[in-house]
Amino acid sequence: MTLMPVATSRRGWSLLPSDATSDAGILIAARGVRAFGDGFVSVLLPVYLTELGFSSIRIGAISTATLVGSAALTLLVGLFAFRLQRRRLLIAATLLMIATGVGFTVVHAFWPLMLVALVGTLNPSAGDVSVFLPLEQTLIPQTVSDRQRTSLFARYGLIASLIGAVGALFASVPGIISDHSAVSLRHLLQATFLLYGLLAVIALLLYRRLSPAVEREAHAVATPLKESKRIVYTLAALFSLDSLGDGFVVQSLLALWLFNRFDLSVTTAATIFFWSGVFSALSYLVAVRLADRFGLVKTMVFTHLPAQIALILTPFMPTLWLAIVLLLIRAMLSQMDVPTRNSYVMAIVTPAERPAAASVTSVPRSLASASTPLLSGYLLGVSVFGWPLVICGVLKSTYDLLTLALFSKVKPPEEVERRSGAGRSEPHGG
Repeated sequence: MTLMPVATSRRGWSLLPSDATSDAGILIAARGVRAFGDGFVSVLLPVYLTELGFSSIRIGAISTATLVGSAALTLLVGLFAFRLQRRRLLIAATLLMIATGVGFTVVHAFWPLMLVALVGTLNPSAGDVSVFLPLEQTLIPQTVSDRQRTSLFARYGLIASLIGAVGALFASVPGIISDHSAVSLRHLLQATFLLYGLLAVIALLLYRRLSPAVEREAHAVATPLKESKRIVYTLAALFSLDSLGDGFVVQSLLALWLFNRFDLSVTTAATIFFWSGVFSALSYLVAVRLADRFGLVKTMVFTHLPAQIALILTPFMPTLWLAIVLLLIRAMLSQMDVPTRNSYVMAIVTPAERPAAASVTSVPRSLASASTPLLSGYLLGVSVFGWPLVICGVLKSTYDLLTLALFSKVKPPEEVERRSGAGRSEPHGG
């Protein structure tokens, strides 16, 4: 594929790597728009559902429904994406996002909301677990060279985390307005879901600007997994274990635990999640430097493992400020595996297998993360200790150790190049 680089400065940091195409900028911008919505929705969802009179277990059930729906949509994309244009699929997903925002605004009963959550795009997590993720993950490597792939994934995550942090901080606005006006908090929260739908309109307009170059080339027809099947299935199983832990502490439920344990206001919780997002964003750039020096797999494991230890210790903290310190330490470390992991998967399969690999690794992760919020909601309902945080940390630590044991010797092409000194331009299969 021929890349058409965008103009960037040769000095200092720039938004895009020097050889990235303009489509890379569009994908990052659209991810940022969606991240703002995810940021405030993940904080306000439990507040809104509490205002509607729902219990912790029902809040957990709705969070589960959102993740199950995302997994189902991702599976459909994986099965049929090779027949359709990715640009059209992204636009269709934004239409569903618009409908989700409207649905959560006008529907107030539990079971109808469960249905909207199941078929919609709402994201109760700080990260992206929606149907957009595998589509964008497949397109990103087509907009940049192999050597700059991890750097572009890092920028993609950096912008998402920064803008998601601003979105989390924005979650304090309805409470502030409600405290200083006659407008009810419930009506203000409904307005935020309308804003979520409006953000989807902006994302739709951005996706419409993608060039034909993002579609697969005529000679690079997408194929099912063949030579990379074993390695991708193994990674999918490991990522599922990681996501199983994630489901216990999706941001909506972590906010609920903070509300219950420390009697926090929405404003305070929003501030905490804002700084968590900022620290996570900065960690993406550090991840690129670490990956260049130590390799993708070692960067994934040795940054992720200390973050889980901090999470396990958090419920044992007797005061709020100590719990916040540990959560911020976790935020500084836990997301470094995201750009490295995404880059690693795209690197160790052939270009034709990338759509299948993105789907195979995304669907089990979505299903695994969807299976635990209901249990987490139940545990939060019977105890304020924070057992979901401990369980999450143990599961994710196990994932780290297994990943290191199984994949420390499986190198992406750029690491093979550095070791051998031989030039190579295309990723290899597993």
